Amino acid sequence: MQRRDFLSAVGAATVAAWVPAFAHAGTAGRYENLLIIVELKGGNDGLNTVIPYADADYQGLRPRLAIARDQVLQLDARTGLHPSLGALMPLWQNRELAVVQGVGYPGANLSHFRSIEIWDTASKSSEYLSDGWLTRAFAQAPVPRAYAADGIVVGSNEMGPLAGGGTRALALTNTEQFLRQAKLAGSEGVSRNAALNHILKVEQDVVQAAGNLSATYAFRTEFPANPLGNAFKTAAQVVASKAGVAVVKITQNGYDTHSGQQGTQQRLLKELAEGINAMRSAMQEIDRWNSALMMTYCEFGRRPKENQSGGTDHGTANAHFVLGGRVKGGLYGAPPALNRLDGNGNLPFAVDFRDLYATALERWWGLNAVVALNGRFIPVDVLKA
Repeated sequence: MQRRDFLSAVGAATVAAWVPAFAHAGTAGRYENLLIIVELKGGNDGLNTVIPYADADYQGLRPRLAIARDQVLQLDARTGLHPSLGALMPLWQNRELAVVQGVGYPGANLSHFRSIEIWDTASKSSEYLSDGWLTRAFAQAPVPRAYAADGIVVGSNEMGPLAGGGTRALALTNTEQFLRQAKLAGSEGVSRNAALNHILKVEQDVVQAAGNLSATYAFRTEFPANPLGNAFKTAAQVVASKAGVAVVKITQNGYDTHSGQQGTQQRLLKELAEGINAMRSAMQEIDRWNSALMMTYCEFGRRPKENQSGGTDHGTANAHFVLGGRVKGGLYGAPPALNRLDGNGNLPFAVDFRDLYATALERWWGLNAVVALNGRFIPVDVLKA
């Protein structure tokens, strides 16, 4: 295999993102605690995920899309989960699932591209930043060089919160493919040409990562036979290799449900719940569930009122999940205020998404969130001491 073929196979995102980490002085992070972030790409409909089934306005706004009360998986007397999320109920009952309602930000942008950029960079809606929020965190407190990588991205070539200079991040399809490709990469000295020298350094770093990763752990856990299940399996194998990564980003596509939402979301949420449940089982196998924190995120929610195509349009505030062996399960944030929609028919938000990021940075890793988030945000009290 030629060098250009190898780099193409590993992915352009790898070349762009794998830059030697800055030698910043900073507080050491507790990176033995693993962060797993799951992107629900396209904007999941939070109202039909975490359902205010006792609110008459919910049925009124969604005469066709509303989930029937007797189908909802009840969490309390007002709130329940979509029936396809049944695989999450054992986590809820074991107090390992926190449901955070009303997550958003001021001046919400309803463009896919711009809003996910805001979430990935933890910027204000009027602010444009180039580095992801995790990139800034790792610049402040570098991940140990002995780790195979700062982060691994599975299911997408978009580096998201790991974008920008300074992170050692890899986009993987699966670990076995990566290891086969990495064996073909050479470590061929240096060049006077700066661009070529960078590519050579990338190859050397990829080879180093391959030397520390393995895909040999034989899980007893059975992962779902779908793309998301494969992504969770790849992530689990990375973690099981014990080579060390601080964060894993997994992407599930398909949530932009402007039409035909009912069947699409039902399938996607079932895959999500079963994938999460399998990941939990795998982490328990290798004694990592208590040192793993999983968070969902996406660029926005959906509008409360259904449209004429059996779907929902881009909205604002959303519900997200925080899961792990050290999570304090329960309902957080605020239920959707369906009687207080704005002039565009969208929900007010109750929890700034950067509060969730501050939770991971301060409470999980012991970092200064102000530096990484360019401001002070209040961690959500979802973690055990």
